Amino acid sequence: MISVEDLRLAATLARSESLSAAARMLNVSPPALSMRLRKLETLLGLTLANRDARRLSLTADGERFSRECALLLEQLEALPESFRQQDERLTGTLRLAAPFGYGRQRIAPLLARFARLHPQLRLQLDLRETPWPDRRDSDAVIHIGHLNDSLWIARPLTQNHRWLCASAAYLEQYGVPSSPEQLAEHRCICIRENDEDVTLWHLRKGQGRKTLRIEPALLSNDGSVARRWAEQGLGLVLRSQWDVSDAIANGSLVRVLADWQFDSAPINLLVPSRKLRSPRVEALVAFLEDALKA
Repeated sequence: MISVEDLRLAATLARSESLSAAARMLNVSPPALSMRLRKLETLLGLTLANRDARRLSLTADGERFSRECALLLEQLEALPESFRQQDERLTGTLRLAAPFGYGRQRIAPLLARFARLHPQLRLQLDLRETPWPDRRDSDAVIHIGHLNDSLWIARPLTQNHRWLCASAAYLEQYGVPSSPEQLAEHRCICIRENDEDVTLWHLRKGQGRKTLRIEPALLSNDGSVARRWAEQGLGLVLRSQWDVSDAIANGSLVRVLADWQFDSAPINLLVPSRKLRSPRVEALVAFLEDALKA
């Protein structure tokens, strides 16, 4: 007979790159996990995964079995809540993953409000440089940009316009660019994110479009560092509106080329398909959509 532990094992394997990673998530040793997997495969008469010391990949049967196990686990976890028809309190654990900068500045304060609304809910916020696909073991993931995944749905939360900014001291020394072409004469600060070509900037104004190749004077993989460099007068930085709006409001940065729009990437909340979604995730979706629209 298949046990709940077998369900958790199969669901965890689908979110892991190796047996060692799956063992850490289940808090067991790799040899013990390997033995449990062999016993489960013998019970089913199927090969669920191809594995070696470093990599693990599910077979077609393994992917199907893992999906069904994840669904059964969600149903089991939601079963007590289904009997509390007069009690709308949320319980259990809700795991949310988000990028470092946006998660720290925008999501963490909102999650504190959500925690006060649901005091019996255990909340986990995991901040990472690349929360997707690293944190597929989360219940929901904040992702900046577009994504297509068969098992996850992207719920748009807010726009993510990017503004070109510099300090007043820098603009006084080097002048204010009045056209995109003049950016070649300026010191530019670039942020290296994922595998994107961060030195290729796309702009548009009305029907007009331009593409510029930037030679960065400074380069970092941390957006907060790049913003601080700009505040210190070291150059122009192209940064998300949510990150620089406070700096512009207090005068430490000034927006330039405001009549041009730079490429932007929407901020989405990635959640499982509806049949895999718990009441906790549904509540989080509704809360974040309302909070960020406001």
